[in-house]
Amino acid sequence: MEIETVTGLVRPVVIAAFEGWNDAAESATGVVDHLMRVWNAKVVAAIDPEDYYDFQVNRPTVGIDEHGFRKLTWPSTHVAVASPPDLHRDVILIRGIEPNMRWRQFTEELLGTVDELGGELLVTLGALLSDSPHTRPIPVSGSATEADLLDRLSLEQSTYEGPTGIVGVLQEACVRVDMPAVSYWAAVPHYVAQPPCPKATLALIGRLEDLLEVPIPLGDLPDEARAWERGVDELAEEDEDIAEYVRSLEESRDTADLPEATGEAIAREFERYLKRRGEED
Repeated sequence: MEIETVTGLVRPVVIAAFEGWNDAAESATGVVDHLMRVWNAKVVAAIDPEDYYDFQVNRPTVGIDEHGFRKLTWPSTHVAVASPPDLHRDVILIRGIEPNMRWRQFTEELLGTVDELGGELLVTLGALLSDSPHTRPIPVSGSATEADLLDRLSLEQSTYEGPTGIVGVLQEACVRVDMPAVSYWAAVPHYVAQPPCPKATLALIGRLEDLLEVPIPLGDLPDEARAWERGVDELAEEDEDIAEYVRSLEESRDTADLPEATGEAIAREFERYLKRRGEED
């Protein structure tokens, strides 16, 4: 991977998301896309796709560029840098596609690039399909590789056992190279799995705000999330079976002992609100 000359990055934190198995309703990659826009990120490197992608699975696309000429775009993973206002460190954003082959080589190359740019902490984002109701806050689970991060962010050590994606492989690789890593996963309602899911994207951004301790510009995301929820409400009203299923999910959710209902979570949300109001004022 060739990297454009980048100098003076300050203690960069890395935020990464990948299309595919790790990205239900494109909720995780939606976060990185949003951050690249609001933070004016600059792409500084891209992985050569030849070694990692099956082009019959992830096909190149043809489009029209700004000059009216046809342009071929190959599937790849891109690395960008940004300097968000009010954040006393820089950010490296990784937005890619889960590779089809040579995962260990892909991981080594990507972490080598992160090391060359001085990355100090890797945050991976994912989204999975779950039996959570669309009318309630999107649950976000998190894990970390180091005890101090678990304590500071009120996370638990992951006990998951089973198949994993490139996000899990990257997190394990961070342990081997002694790089702290955090992973956040949003639970997307499985009965509305089609992308996008702005409500899940918004929930992941909220956890990033907790980690970075700064407000992130949300743009139109809150309005899009409300419109998404109203649209699902209308679809459910048209089918009594779906409506009844949603009600059963709501009852299960409301009686469960969920982090979203704790005083700590409410206080965290109120603190985030106050920070954003301070930025607007």
